[in-house]
Amino acid sequence: MRKYSKRLVAGLVVLAFMVPLVFGYFHGKTLAVLAPKGQIAVKEKGLMELTVTLGLLVIIPVFILMFSFAWRYREGNTKAKYSPHLTGNLVAETVWWAIPIAIIGVLAVVAWNTSHSLDPHRPIASNGPAMPIQVVALDWKWLFIYPQQHVASVNYLQLPVGQPVTFTITADAPMNSFWIPQLGGQIYAMAGMTTQLNLVADHAGNYRGSSANLSGKGFAGMRFVARADTEQAFTKWVATARQSATTLDLAGYNQLAKPSENNPVHVYASVDPQLFNTIMLKYMGPERS
Repeated sequence: MRKYSKRLVAGLVVLAFMVPLVFGYFHGKTLAVLAPKGQIAVKEKGLMELTVTLGLLVIIPVFILMFSFAWRYREGNTKAKYSPHLTGNLVAETVWWAIPIAIIGVLAVVAWNTSHSLDPHRPIASNGPAMPIQVVALDWKWLFIYPQQHVASVNYLQLPVGQPVTFTITADAPMNSFWIPQLGGQIYAMAGMTTQLNLVADHAGNYRGSSANLSGKGFAGMRFVARADTEQAFTKWVATARQSATTLDLAGYNQLAKPSENNPVHVYASVDPQLFNTIMLKYMGPERS
């Protein structure tokens, strides 16, 4: 019994040191998922907060009771009543069954509603149409194609504030995951398939985008900047991109698609309008026996 008491004390000491270390590490830092800048991210943050709160309703009492029982029934407390056959306490059994059932019921309703309202394919209500952007995950960089503006960029994403964006996402490399934490949740990018993600930036700013799925040697450097700005700034950026000295045709794309790490930002003055479909079709050839 003394051995277990020593372990308990040792655990409490480690916990006492770890808590200030964790708070010290995060002091002055902002976690992207807790600083949403788009309505989808705001709803996802609210969902996380609700889930954590409901979880704490169970976790906190459990830990309080655990330490209380460990202290009350310690070896040195001879006054503690030993009742190994105590069963059938109606109040206790009602509490420890009713509370989890209620929490699971609430989570079930919330999960059902949010799985529909936060469906990545669900269009975002707006006064105007959503802007389409095609996304290709490569080794180890992100290619963004603007089919309406006929320009493209590598590791840089320009967005107009307040206008919904429909991302059509694929990969021409191992499976990856597209993620802009401050705008919304991640979604996978898979070769030969497309997924959709609808997001909107409600505030101007530079937001970190990254790969959320381990994809090999250059994974750590597979990052991009998502810049949300006014519509005028977006129009100006497109005009500047059209003055680039390079264009993106199939030959240029094949060169870009070769594995490379820590790629700098690059823009293309024009892009082959069939390039995205060509990338998809290369994985959809006839079956071979």
